[in-house]
Amino acid sequence: MRSWLLRGFFALTALLLLALLVLWWLLRGSLPTLEGELALPGLSAPVSVERDAHGRVTISAANEFDMARALGFVHGQERFFEMDLARRVAAGELAALFGARALPVDRKNRLHRLRARTEAALAEIAGERLPLLGAYTEGVNAGLASLRVRPWPYLLLRQRPEAWTEVDSALTGYAMFFDLQDETNSRELALWRLREAVPAPLAALLLRDGTVWDAPLFGEARGDAVLPPPDVLDLRTLPHPENGKPVAAAEPAAPGSNNFAAGAAATADGRAIVAGDMHLGLRAPSLWYPVRLRYADPAAPGGRVDASGVSLPGVPGIIAGSTGRVAWAFTNSYGDWLDFFRIDFTDATRSHYRTPEGEDAVVVHEERLAVAGGEAETLGVRETRWGPILHEEADGSALALRWTAQLPGSLDFGLLDLVRAEGLDAALEVGRRAGVPAQNMLIADHAGRIAWRLVGRIPVRVGGCDPTAPLRPLEGCDWAGWHPADAALQPELVDPPSGRLWTANARVVDGELLALIGDAGYALGARQKQIAEAMLATAPLDEPALLALQLDDRAIFLERWNRLLREVATRLPDGEIAAAAADWDGHASVGSAGYRLTRAFRLEVLGRVRDGLLGPAKVALGERFLLPDLPQIEGVLWPLLEQRPAHLLPPRFETWDALLAEAAEAAAKGLRERHPGPLTERSWGEANTAAICHPLAQALPGPLRRRLCMPAEPLPGDAQMPRVQAPAFGASQRLVVSPGREGDGLFQLPGGQAGHPLSPYWGAGHADWAQGRPAPFLPGPARHRLELRPGPP
Repeated sequence: MRSWLLRGFFALTALLLLALLVLWWLLRGSLPTLEGELALPGLSAPVSVERDAHGRVTISAANEFDMARALGFVHGQERFFEMDLARRVAAGELAALFGARALPVDRKNRLHRLRARTEAALAEIAGERLPLLGAYTEGVNAGLASLRVRPWPYLLLRQRPEAWTEVDSALTGYAMFFDLQDETNSRELALWRLREAVPAPLAALLLRDGTVWDAPLFGEARGDAVLPPPDVLDLRTLPHPENGKPVAAAEPAAPGSNNFAAGAAATADGRAIVAGDMHLGLRAPSLWYPVRLRYADPAAPGGRVDASGVSLPGVPGIIAGSTGRVAWAFTNSYGDWLDFFRIDFTDATRSHYRTPEGEDAVVVHEERLAVAGGEAETLGVRETRWGPILHEEADGSALALRWTAQLPGSLDFGLLDLVRAEGLDAALEVGRRAGVPAQNMLIADHAGRIAWRLVGRIPVRVGGCDPTAPLRPLEGCDWAGWHPADAALQPELVDPPSGRLWTANARVVDGELLALIGDAGYALGARQKQIAEAMLATAPLDEPALLALQLDDRAIFLERWNRLLREVATRLPDGEIAAAAADWDGHASVGSAGYRLTRAFRLEVLGRVRDGLLGPAKVALGERFLLPDLPQIEGVLWPLLEQRPAHLLPPRFETWDALLAEAAEAAAKGLRERHPGPLTERSWGEANTAAICHPLAQALPGPLRRRLCMPAEPLPGDAQMPRVQAPAFGASQRLVVSPGREGDGLFQLPGGQAGHPLSPYWGAGHADWAQGRPAPFLPGPARHRLELRPGPP
């Protein structure tokens, strides 16, 4: 018996080892090829693919088509799963990969039918670049096919990847519309309902559109609100919900991005520099794929392109970077790119509706939502000429949503022409005609010039109607094409006298330009103001100074809040609150208990005041109430705390002191509940700890999950300062570069370059980003070289 037990033990051990070896072999089978020689059909000449110590790629090709084919090959080998996620997000096809849990996202995104729209408009989207997309697509599929085993995420999901198409490259671009814009227009709907439900003076407070923190490029700061007297607005006379439980507010989940530029007047040697850090959800690997592209191009200055920066897997080119002639970077615009249209039906079945020309029929598209491991679901999308119907109204009408992403011309690949721009004027011309999710683009050129330009198509609204309320097409309200690229009114600023430009998702324009662009929820200006003041106070500016500004974690915005908390704490019996509040160094530093408690205190105060102001709307709207995003509410909140008017005090409090005391105690209680122990040990880094993981990490047990995540280290920074940082949100890259001086440029990348956890480049470069260490913008010396040659595979 003992002999048989031993034999069984050794047999089981051998089987386990064999299984582990097979698993190891399968996982390694999807590693990309780094060295040697491979055939890539369609090339006109050999292409060199070099990787440096961080895995950053340099592609040297004979022409643009060979470059695109080779870039597709590299993307397909190393990032196909991430590309697949992007196209599925835009098309509403995630459930086919992940199962029923992804259906809520698919139902929401499929309403826009972007795959069908893209297939119908591909020739217009791609234009003369369609053959380039074809070369890239063939490269992607060749790279995928060259792997011995399909990419490892598909093994885990028990799925097989579907081939890439030219349509999928366009869908990758549309995925950025979903990431950067509110595809359901929920904020505009919430604010419209609120305006309809409350007195005008209360609506004016809630919809405040600026503060003392504004720092626009055009116009002046709005300043904080002038509070209405009791004979104009008295909260005590308005209805409020009974027994409402106070809820702390939250910092914005996606506070956007930074970019800033220094021109000849702001640098010691007359050159221009661009800095950009696009803030997005963070994951491993990084969203971006750093690359240097070198190839002959007769349309480029000197007949050659040498462009470095970040590519977006799925798209054949550089998204942000530098060419030696121009450099560019982006932030999200937060302009108004969506409108609801009121639909008036003509029959009881709600199948026909009125138009200015007469009656029209609602078109119903039966969209099939495939579900991995389950039954497919059919989604009926009811569509009008003004977009899909999203909401049914109590009066029998409906609201259809028009979004720029639904319209031909909203997306193209025109920005790829930036690599051919000789200088600032040519780059601006590219930006004027490009179709992208609308962005603030900053440009610098080799002659020391700089410019800001809003890139992306702007809809022409006709009828003189209020775009913040549902438009009534029967009264002449409509969209009529795109704002012309050669219009006299241009959203751009060229060569400002100060030699400095900045944007950080806050309002940058005023007057006619603001009316043209609109406001879909500009960020509070605190971060933008901190950047502007630091730039104007620093001379001369250079690459290290601009990187330091990207890493600026000074808590200027919360300074006055810390003073208020200390004052409140002197009247509280809990002495730990005062001790923790005093641990303040003026930064969102990882060791500061004062920063963490002050931040929590502000959000508790904001939650109570916001609930008081929104109470009448909650009563009036009932189930139709939607909590609105109010990014400028600080411009109302602080005057309330300075003046403490009894008529604007939330009704459940006797005094403002009582509100502040409750908020301070609630902040302390919340910190203790999350992490028991003394308040003085509840540091900001304890809460702001990196959680940057592969999308599939949560599906694995603990040890394997950790292998798919970057180190869980405390991170400085927060939302209302240049170094925007949350556990899984922040700078998706940092670049600082002067065109023509790329060798002096700086770059940082979270999450690493490689998409495979067994790759030597998994997480490579992440530590530089986390610790704020300068790293070079250009790829370093080659560690690996792969030659792609023409011929059959």
